[in-house]
Amino acid sequence: MSDAVVRLAGVRETLSRAQARRVALRAQGFGPTRADDPSARRLSREIERMATLQIDSVNVFARSHYMPLFSRLGAYDTARLDRLLFSRRAPFVEFWAHQAAFVAAEDWALFRFRMDDHRERHERKGWFDVDEATLGWVRGELASRGPVRPAQIEHDAQTARRGPWWDWSAVKSALEYLWFTGEVAIAGRRGFERVYGLASDVIPAAALDRRVERAEALRTLIERAARAYGVATVADLDDYWRFGDQRTTAGVVAELERDGVLRPVAVEGWRRPAWLHRDATVPRAVDAAAVLTPFDPVVWFRPRAERLFDFDYRIEIYTPAPKRRFGYYSLPVLVGDDVVGRIDLKADRAASVLRVQSAWWEHARPNDAAERLAGVLREAAAWQGLAGISVSRWGDATADLAHALPEAERHEAGPEPTALADDEPG
Repeated sequence: MSDAVVRLAGVRETLSRAQARRVALRAQGFGPTRADDPSARRLSREIERMATLQIDSVNVFARSHYMPLFSRLGAYDTARLDRLLFSRRAPFVEFWAHQAAFVAAEDWALFRFRMDDHRERHERKGWFDVDEATLGWVRGELASRGPVRPAQIEHDAQTARRGPWWDWSAVKSALEYLWFTGEVAIAGRRGFERVYGLASDVIPAAALDRRVERAEALRTLIERAARAYGVATVADLDDYWRFGDQRTTAGVVAELERDGVLRPVAVEGWRRPAWLHRDATVPRAVDAAAVLTPFDPVVWFRPRAERLFDFDYRIEIYTPAPKRRFGYYSLPVLVGDDVVGRIDLKADRAASVLRVQSAWWEHARPNDAAERLAGVLREAAAWQGLAGISVSRWGDATADLAHALPEAERHEAGPEPTALADDEPG
């Protein structure tokens, strides 16, 4: 079959599973020539391509928000990304988009409907354990002091002269409530602790004053998800922003189809209809080599990962160590246009070693998969400032990797627990 979309008589256009994979990967930024020492502008473009960048606290190898750009661009200066995400008036800001994630600050108004839903949910069900007195006190602190870390107002919360002692857990809940409802925005992080400020101190005035009706916001966000995915089902598009309302999403998809933004297609092996974004391309090949964070859009929706890559993926952080099959925090391995394995990495900063704690193959893979993964690991070690690599004996890919990495040390490893991010050295 050619790499063009094929129209069969009487039915919707059809993509093979391999074509769908290539569409999805190209839409996500895999395949084009990578730039040496990517600029801040290039980093920004890649975030805009994905539309959002998810955050996760685990720091065994690298924090999750750093990894999608490494996967697509290779080694880059993380300080440049930090300035895009964490500086005062940064172009990207954290909100509850796809879980906690970064979005363009100028798009703040697109999430106003979600802020309103959070407020309404609290008013109906008491979602947050907060009261008006605590909210008023927190608003006053932020107004007088500007953006602060929670720890900076913890002492004041316990020794406030006005009224009773302020329960610290209630103050933290108040900060989260004000963030979820849009009065407060995240002005960056210190360490990994959020810095909270009044939205007027963080979000550009034009973005803060902008008003977008729910229907327009949903259409914009679903269209961006469709562009970021290339080809997708209603369930895929609904999950991109964690709407949890496939009926409404399906209605927006139908509208986008009528307007020519989306084109219905059938994908080999998919039981549900799919849609191809008008900007999507069906490349003849995508030749990538990368490790992916579990929270990369390529794999974050597990049913989609199964449909695209025949990849059954579960994170085993909370699985008791003796019952782990693949490792504590295994990362999907992308080679060519397929997910061909998973690898559990740990940046042992004390020893300056990148530790391959386990590695596994998935299914058929290119003959040079081990060599290409070895190249990714060398680049990853250098990116993390680590001097060496070690490879364990746990997993059916470790022998291949050890052969492809003759300079690596071998070590024994099993399904032992690994410290969570907050316990990891920076």
